Amino acid sequence: MAMASSCSSATSFLLFSFFLSFSLPFFSSAISTDTIYAETSLSGNQTITSRGGRFVLGFFTPPGSAGTTSFNYYIGIWYNKISVLTPVWVANRANPVTDPTASELKISADGNLVLINQFKSVIWSTNVTTISSSNSTVVVVILDNGNLQLRDGSNSSLVFWQSFDHPTDTWLPGAKLGFNKITKRSQHLTSWKNKVDPSPGIFTFEMDPTGNFQYLYLWNSSRIYWAAGMWDGNEFSSATDAPSDYRAYRQVVNDTDEMYVNHTVDIANHPTSRLVLDYDSGQNQVLVWMENSKWMVVWAQPKSKCTVYGVCGPFGSCSDFSSPFCSCVKGFRIKSQTDWDLGDRSQGCERKTGLQCSGLNNDSAHSEKDGFFEMPNVRLPDNPNTLATAGSREGCQLACLSNCSCNAYSFNGSGCFVWHGGLLNLQEQYNQSDAGTLYLRLAASELQSSGSNKKRMVAHISVGVIVPAGVVCLFIIGGLVWKRERRRAIQNSKVVQNSLVSFMYDELRMATKNFSEKLGGGGFGSVFKGLLPVSIDIAVKKLEGLLQGEKQFRAEVSTLGAIQHVNLIRLIGFCSQGTKKLLVYEFMPSGSLADQLFHSNFNVLDWKTRYQIAIGIARGLAYLHEQCRDNIIHCDIKPENILLDAALVPKVADFGLAKLVGRNFSKVLTTIRGSRGYIAPEWISGMPITTKVDVYSYGMMLFEIISGKRNLIYKGESSYEFFPLVATNKLIIGDVKSLLDQRLEGKANSEELEIACKLACWCIKDNEISRPTMSQIVQALEGNLDVGIPRVPRSLQVQNES
Repeated sequence: MAMASSCSSATSFLLFSFFLSFSLPFFSSAISTDTIYAETSLSGNQTITSRGGRFVLGFFTPPGSAGTTSFNYYIGIWYNKISVLTPVWVANRANPVTDPTASELKISADGNLVLINQFKSVIWSTNVTTISSSNSTVVVVILDNGNLQLRDGSNSSLVFWQSFDHPTDTWLPGAKLGFNKITKRSQHLTSWKNKVDPSPGIFTFEMDPTGNFQYLYLWNSSRIYWAAGMWDGNEFSSATDAPSDYRAYRQVVNDTDEMYVNHTVDIANHPTSRLVLDYDSGQNQVLVWMENSKWMVVWAQPKSKCTVYGVCGPFGSCSDFSSPFCSCVKGFRIKSQTDWDLGDRSQGCERKTGLQCSGLNNDSAHSEKDGFFEMPNVRLPDNPNTLATAGSREGCQLACLSNCSCNAYSFNGSGCFVWHGGLLNLQEQYNQSDAGTLYLRLAASELQSSGSNKKRMVAHISVGVIVPAGVVCLFIIGGLVWKRERRRAIQNSKVVQNSLVSFMYDELRMATKNFSEKLGGGGFGSVFKGLLPVSIDIAVKKLEGLLQGEKQFRAEVSTLGAIQHVNLIRLIGFCSQGTKKLLVYEFMPSGSLADQLFHSNFNVLDWKTRYQIAIGIARGLAYLHEQCRDNIIHCDIKPENILLDAALVPKVADFGLAKLVGRNFSKVLTTIRGSRGYIAPEWISGMPITTKVDVYSYGMMLFEIISGKRNLIYKGESSYEFFPLVATNKLIIGDVKSLLDQRLEGKANSEELEIACKLACWCIKDNEISRPTMSQIVQALEGNLDVGIPRVPRSLQVQNES
């Protein structure tokens, strides 16, 4: 049975941080048509251009070929109206030609489109066997969506072959990507080998061939390193956080014959956009063309580059918190610097100094024994060998040392593990529960003590005394200045960390029209609306009261950027220029929950929408509390910090900022709006806080979602009503319908209303131990956990009396 959805966010086709540049090898000479006929062909610098002028087909060469032994030319399709040559499809990606003037792209006698090199050999063909015998009517046409079609010249609907069915590394709007259940063939993406070589690389993106409706990411066509999650009828479960403004029209089909996704974009707002499987990171990236002549990544999956299997090659180490994200482990160097610089790290790293392999048969006089370098808190390499005979770390070490092919070992409660050959998939600064300590085998010269280094430094200084002191001072000062300027240049360079864009302050000042349209403000700073050159709306937060230094700020922001969930606001980028610290978020067109609940009488949220909002907020908080690498307490849950996208999907905002700006207890009490209504009693009394303070705030907010009013209601003549106390009393006597927002006129699911009221009361219990966790709240709201009626908390009565 087919499934279809349209007018949805471009979230599930895997839509942040790398710019791919190409240059034209020669001036183009168009045939002045969009068609190749049987009697015409392409050769040299000849091209054909789509009727609307958006795409070009012809010979091209990637930049960088000048540094190699020869130029390689390819037949490909690229954008026509942008300043940077960007191929979106390559025909002969694994078989380049070296002389395009003697090569020819033409329609052969059997009706196929073929590429013939200078030796008159066919090196690429459409290879179709079902073309009509009247092949004189066959033509090749390039369309304005970038699709190249081999079709009947008199009947355009009769298509024998098209490039959209054979994508390379790019998924263009209008193409489908899926799996044919009858032929067992798929349309899949395969990355380039590197920046200048379009031949198939090591990363592949395809629909699950086993029949599960999900997309898979593969390393070397065999190892799955990430999955987009199963289709739930609306989204792919692990790929749901694309910018809400990046709209697409999507068709999703899963029937007896095939399953695929097909999408187009709003060309008026996004005239030039593409999805690319990046050769460097293994990520799927959605890029849009900006007016300042560059591509900008607006979405990438998987978010963590270190999730990608083997991304740094053998003996390479990955870190999500450094740029570049790949480096060689201690004692190793890049094996092929040229390939590494081009984004191909498949060869990884090699030893600087060979092992002595002295093992156990070495006398004490030998000073060149191999040793081990300790690497704590790492994701251990793939494919270890288990040594059941080694019952201690010392025994494990000796077992590794006695085997010349052993390169590392690790010992933990599960036993002794050793690695032979290249260490693959190693990640440093790894704070997950499965982190371990790796002992890397190195030559003795790579393990010199600090004392030896000091001796060598003394020798260098002794020689330097012969040189006049003034000259030495000049060298020292010059070196210090050079190091300082180099470090500053690196810090200020426009880099991307965890797919976050590093903006310059002037860029954001222009995007926000000098910060003229204020959206709101609070204890963390003011928020302004902005517009990027690609017509993407953004929200820019100018942070106030920042206590952190540059390095720590970037580390914290990088951590926040790695946190991705459909119910958490997405961080696009940041700015860090001196004292100017700003965060750039996706813009939420429906404003905040407070706007919808308290300031809108025209479009009143119905009960179904409110209940789904309550579930979404709970899911987002549960993710922060229980699934993040470092559990995050929000500290400021209230309707103003819940934003809504165009479909009224809730996004928790300002998470992690309490830690980022070094916010302390006294400041929280003075900056949280309506603090009397949202702060947990243990926080007010000065006790240490836990995730349960967010649960308390959530409960208070849930009362407001139910009633549509602030919890503290003015009744007239200096009289106030504290709604949570009213709600608790009404719940006890079984009268929950009277608690519902009167504007809904009683239209609500009575079972859901009762669950929401009960949960709100449990969330605001005086003793934090009695409050549920956010994951339990999700279960209860979804009907998978029974909820009883609690007693009236003492703190409610006290607040009501005050």
